[in-house]
Formats: sequence, structure tokens, C-alpha cells
Amino acid sequence: MDYNTDSAPYLSLFAALSYGGASMAMVFINKAVLMQYAHSMTLLTLQQLMTTLLIRFGRVMGYTKARGLNILTAKKLIFVSLFYNANVAFALASLKGVNIPMYIAIKRLTPLAVLIAGFFSGKGRPTTQVILSVLLTAAGVLIAALGDFSFDLFGYSMAFTSVFFQTMYLVLVEKSGAEDGLSSVEIMYYNSFLSLPFLLFLIVATGEFPASMSMLFAKSISQSFLMVLLLSLVMGIVLNYTMFLCTIVNSALTTTIVGVLKGVGSTTLGFFLLGGVQVHGLNVMGLVINTMGGVWYSFAKYQQKKKKSKLPRVMSDADIDRR
Repeated sequence: MDYNTDSAPYLSLFAALSYGGASMAMVFINKAVLMQYAHSMTLLTLQQLMTTLLIRFGRVMGYTKARGLNILTAKKLIFVSLFYNANVAFALASLKGVNIPMYIAIKRLTPLAVLIAGFFSGKGRPTTQVILSVLLTAAGVLIAALGDFSFDLFGYSMAFTSVFFQTMYLVLVEKSGAEDGLSSVEIMYYNSFLSLPFLLFLIVATGEFPASMSMLFAKSISQSFLMVLLLSLVMGIVLNYTMFLCTIVNSALTTTIVGVLKGVGSTTLGFFLLGGVQVHGLNVMGLVINTMGGVWYSFAKYQQKKKKSKLPRVMSDADIDRR
């Protein structure tokens, strides 16, 4: 299916809204699970296992046209998958000790990390607006952290490590172009399948297994926990699918902007849902500054993209084939 056609204008809007909604919901669902079940690596392993089995079942039953595994494609995606899962694993670990507004604020540091990585890899200098917006975002995190009475060093460390791995993931995807020509379902399948050996090794090496499974069985008597856990597993699939779909149908820029706008809503709701936030003027001011920086960054990148699209260019054979 060709997503990049003008025949389906509503698909772009649907993809963006779906990703925004799924992303916002996933933060709160994961937080709710981790408040009762602290084994974040096991949770991620279960999410990826569920994704692999569901896509495999759909392919066997003919519900999806996703192609089977290809060794060459798998080799291209192996490190992409490892960095992606490292990002998610550390993000889940951070949610155990960091409240949702601060978690979202720290994750907004990813553009700053990408700019720094781009500088060392020889990329061109970004626009002044982009530089100022990411610096404002970083300043907001610093101010908010100073006013965070629930400061958790481990949680903060995990969140910053997650930002590092997310940056490496984005840079690697951009450099490799390994996801070209793959559908969103196929990317999900490769990502989840390739991550399983790595995740299984980690839960054994870190000592989560078998204690995590014993705890899981013990908590299975609680229907409310089982419902939240099942919702987490399902939403893990939905989030991955809508993220890849939004990127394919629209662009990576659109996915970034949707993520920032989603963060505004999540930050606001985070003060009222699931607790863990001790309101302080410095903390609130820092989060507001951080959010303003995030929105400014999205606006600056949109303007940059718009200017580039107006520049005349010679179409390559690949561009002609796509049209």
C-alpha cells in the first residue's frame, strides 16, 4: 500500500491523532503497572513477545501481508532494534521513581542530544531558533528539577540514559535508512523479534528472572492488575504501530511535533493522575519553560521544513518511481 498519495488525505490526520493518543495513554498505563509491578525489563519483554506472536499469528492466518524475516534486512536493523529497546527499557525504569511531568520534561531533551550528536558527526549548523528552543527546553528541565521535592537520583539517571539511547536510535535510523521499503507492521515485527534474545539475556543477567515471573503469578489473582497489565501489553503494540505508521504516512518531523504536543497534555494530566507530584512554584515554572521550549522547537523545525520544500530540486529516479 502506498501511504504517500493524495488519495487518502484523512489517513495522515488519523495516523497523527492515533499516535498522539496512544503515546499519551501509554505513559500513564505503564506508570500504573510499575506502581504495582516494579520489574520493568520483564514488562518490556512481555510486550515485545506479545507483538511478535500476534504479528506472526496474523501473517499465518492471512490477516496481514507482512513479509517474512529476511537475513539481510535483519542485519541492518539489529542495532536499531537494540538501541530502541534500550531506550524503552531505561524509560520504563525511570518511571518507577520519576513523576510523569518530570519524565516528559527530561525526554524533551532528545532534540538537544540529537543536535550535539549531529555537531560531532559533521552535520551543518542548525538554525538560531532551533538552538535557542532546545536550550530553553534544557533550562526548563534544570529549573523544574531544582523544585522537584520528589527527586529520585536513580529515576533521573535512568531517564537521562533513555534520552541517550533514543538519540543513538534516531541517528542510526537516519544514517542507515534501514527502514526504507518496509511497512509499519514489518518494522514492528523485526523490532520485536530481534529484541527478544537481548531482552531475555538482560532479565536473567540482572536477576529479574525468575523472581519477576513468581511475582507476576502471585499478582495474577488481582483482576484489576491483570486488566492493567493486559492493557499495557496491547497498548505497547498499538503505540509501536501508530508511531511507525505516523512516520511512514507523514514524516519523522510530524511524529516529533505530535510527540511534543502530546507531552503538553500529558504534563498537565500528570499533576492530577496517579499522584507522585508535590507542587512547587519552581517546579511548575520549569515545566512551563520546558513545554514552551518544546513547542518552539516544533515550530522552528516546521518552518525549516517548509522553507526546504519550497526550494527547487532535480527529481531523482527514485522520486519519479515513488510518484
